[in-house]
Amino acid sequence: MKAELLNVSTGKVKAFNLVDGIFSLEPRQDILSRVVRWQLARRQQGSHSVKTRSEGSYSKSKIYRQKGTGGARHGDRNAPIFRKGGVYKGPTPRSHSHDLNKKFRKLGIKHALSSKISTGKLVFVDELNSKFEKTKDLVKVLDKYGWKSVLIIDGQESAKDLARFTKRLSTRDVLSVRGINVYDILRKDHLLITSAALKELEEKLQ
Repeated sequence: MKAELLNVSTGKVKAFNLVDGIFSLEPRQDILSRVVRWQLARRQQGSHSVKTRSEGSYSKSKIYRQKGTGGARHGDRNAPIFRKGGVYKGPTPRSHSHDLNKKFRKLGIKHALSSKISTGKLVFVDELNSKFEKTKDLVKVLDKYGWKSVLIIDGQESAKDLARFTKRLSTRDVLSVRGINVYDILRKDHLLITSAALKELEEKLQ
């Protein structure tokens, strides 16, 4: 599969060949949806909790005698029927994550990349962090090509340097190949992959 490598400084492009098994798949929504659900489930905090009847701060003794009062029978003040009593079968801390094997997660990344390239939203660039001194230098380059909402995938070392310039940008993010994931790819309009990251990515997904 042929693609073009863009030099952001000069605007020139040159052709090169991509690995077909990574970028030329027919995107499947069911695979992408399943991987995204797995990611979001792992992020869910799961710390919501309520106090049960046994954890209430009121006395555990019976509030009045069983018979002879003319009222309903009750035990202690922590019963769920009372205001500020314990909660019956309320939420407790738990993990919302579920299993998804590595082979399927890797397949999800391939389908996400194929989805971007099929819609013309994936751009391969030579490099992106050569002469930046401030955030506005990066913004100027991205605005020049109309990349308003973009995820940049860079090499492991260079991604750390480039990420310094996107900390205050809400719609522009940087990830290394190690951190690439389906959810972040799909939630941005454009995807930029540097030549250094492309080599690492092909090794990771083959």
